[in-house]
Amino acid sequence: MKQYLFKPLGFLLIVVAFYGCQQDDGPAGTWKNEAIKADKREEFHKLNDQLFDALKANKPEDVKNMMSKELLEGDPIERTVELISLRSKLGSYSMLDEYYINDKSEPGPLVINADAEGNNAYTLKYNQSTTKQNYVAFLLLKNGADKWLATAIYGKYDYGWKLNKLDIGQYTINGKNAPELYQQAKEKYAKAYWIDAVNDMAAAEKCFRPSGQWQYADESEMSRFFYKVVQQVNGKYTFPYTIGQVPSKPKIFRILTQTMPEGTFPMIYYLSSIKLKDTLGLKRENEQVKKVIGKALPGIDQDKKYVLYSVFNGLPDGKKTLEHFDITDKL
Repeated sequence: MKQYLFKPLGFLLIVVAFYGCQQDDGPAGTWKNEAIKADKREEFHKLNDQLFDALKANKPEDVKNMMSKELLEGDPIERTVELISLRSKLGSYSMLDEYYINDKSEPGPLVINADAEGNNAYTLKYNQSTTKQNYVAFLLLKNGADKWLATAIYGKYDYGWKLNKLDIGQYTINGKNAPELYQQAKEKYAKAYWIDAVNDMAAAEKCFRPSGQWQYADESEMSRFFYKVVQQVNGKYTFPYTIGQVPSKPKIFRILTQTMPEGTFPMIYYLSSIKLKDTLGLKRENEQVKKVIGKALPGIDQDKKYVLYSVFNGLPDGKKTLEHFDITDKL
């Protein structure tokens, strides 16, 4: 009698276990953010917290314990862990977007079109590796005035959920992502603030690909506009560019940007005939420069916290370091 009851019970356990696996897989599809089932989302968030703690503490071995065999056999992960750790020192992370993908087809390339609004629309492209269940998390790390995006892609293996992709890229500069910087650059361009437009587009380009899997819908359009603005500036200015309104005729030879804790601001490099040892003379000259810089470079001293200056007595040739005198103008 006992033997007779044992066999159906064993069969029932197998059926229940199999049914449970089917339920766990669920239907094929892609779910974003709140659309992910609460219990599954909670499981994923625990993984993210565990990963972030290891990254913030710069513990590559702890991260490796979360990685798939395929990722472990790939390129060394230590440098990526170090970079993310550096960007994570100031605090925690926030979730930008997350996706749960359950695909019944054979593993291979997958494309997800994010339903973001307006110019923020992006496409997510990645290789499904050997897993059919995948989870993608875009974790925002705040670092001063900028935000960096850590991308963690997990796959479900027969030995559990494991990382099969981890990278980091810049998401915002001065609080704006690539499409927002592009819109700002177009506004500056319309006002004939050419230098500002170039600097904004240079910043936007740094944020084009916050993840290796990420592509903005307007990336090609943004790139074309960047080229257009650069051509405009090259036609307008010839460097070294003499600031004729200043009696000592300082010559601007380079305009870049400099990142500070408060944000990223224009950095103007110019040649001066005043010796660098004469700091009082350099400061007097710079006061004159500041009064006319908005005419020489329209818009450069508008809507910003700072304009930075670096004064040289000779042109850098890239072969040796030249002394210079730096001045910060708080607007």
